[in-house]
Amino acid sequence: MVYILGGWQSDFAANWARQGMELADGFAECVGQGLAATELDPKDIGAGHVGNFVAELFAGQGLLGGFFGLVHPDFDGMPTARHEGACASGSLAILAAAAEIEAGRYDIACVLGIEQMRNVPGSLAAQHLGTAAWAGHEFQDATYLWPRAFSDLGHEYQRRWGLKHEHLMRIAEINFANGKCNPNAQTRGWKFTDASFTADDEANPVVEGMIRKQDCGQVTDGAAVVFLASARAAADYARKRGIALEDLPRIKGWGHRSAPISYERKVRASEGQPYVFPQVRRAILDARERAGVQDISEIQAVETHDCFTTTEYMAIEHLGLTAPGEAWKAIEDGSIAMGGRLPINPSGGLIGLGHPVGATGVRMVLDAYKQTTGKTGDYQVEAARNVQTLNIGGSTTTTVSFLVGT
Repeated sequence: MVYILGGWQSDFAANWARQGMELADGFAECVGQGLAATELDPKDIGAGHVGNFVAELFAGQGLLGGFFGLVHPDFDGMPTARHEGACASGSLAILAAAAEIEAGRYDIACVLGIEQMRNVPGSLAAQHLGTAAWAGHEFQDATYLWPRAFSDLGHEYQRRWGLKHEHLMRIAEINFANGKCNPNAQTRGWKFTDASFTADDEANPVVEGMIRKQDCGQVTDGAAVVFLASARAAADYARKRGIALEDLPRIKGWGHRSAPISYERKVRASEGQPYVFPQVRRAILDARERAGVQDISEIQAVETHDCFTTTEYMAIEHLGLTAPGEAWKAIEDGSIAMGGRLPINPSGGLIGLGHPVGATGVRMVLDAYKQTTGKTGDYQVEAARNVQTLNIGGSTTTTVSFLVGT
């Protein structure tokens, strides 16, 4: 059993380069603030794990585990590792740390997700992020690869079941509104007009295909950290702080599935099946089965991967909130909004909060911890006992889901 002792998240509105910060500075700030927030000492940490996708391209930096040794002298000699799975990198780092704890190697692990992405022009950022697709084999005619890929997903839904853009825009409206309640959200100060969520080419210009500006997750600098602990270490931690062990959230279940890197291969293989991405569905169900969760009604909130509105549209039905092809029903009846049947992305998600690629999986688990301990402030879901995360890398090439609860 793996417990979550807490963590910390940077302000996703920050532009590190403009503030004179390097990747190492964001790393040190996040770990240091996380230690302070959890009242842990560096000497308490047995291992360090980093989730990161493309630091080599954006910052010219690899071997990120070595940054731990710059944070505090007590980290000198601590075993560290870096994990990469595109946008699911942070979740893979959590999986690795949890496995080490379950194996009895270490009692407490520090898991950091980090990405710096706003230090280069947008076109170059898009090129760097495109390395999560099958390089040289797909989307070669696209100016912006990932908007094109998830526009294609929208067209696939349109072909199979029909799709209305106003439903995608409602997803965007909800996530931007949720982001306004999150003090760390990149878009919390953004202003919109009545035309912002329409097909108005000035207020909401086309990026690629059916994807418009408000359909997109954000290019973000940011970091998030969580501290994972064994039952023994968690019990000791709780006792010293006068906390009941059962009040500490834990990772109740996890799912991890992979699929061929080719988007076309995945979609073609699912033809005639109920779900466009069967491995996404399996990862979700794996997490619930390991957690002993029998029905979606036992889950009070979801933090899902909305790199684009079409991604969340897909996730709604893969999570089981509706039948395949009927995600629009949960959008129209308010199920996914705050106060609805299953609030999705109360944090604002990748659209409203921001998407520092390597940090997103860690940030999702941190938000799940905060929801289940009542620490999210203005975006708290009432009586949240179980929160599920859904984090994907590439065109669902890597999918990781966690079930976090008390």
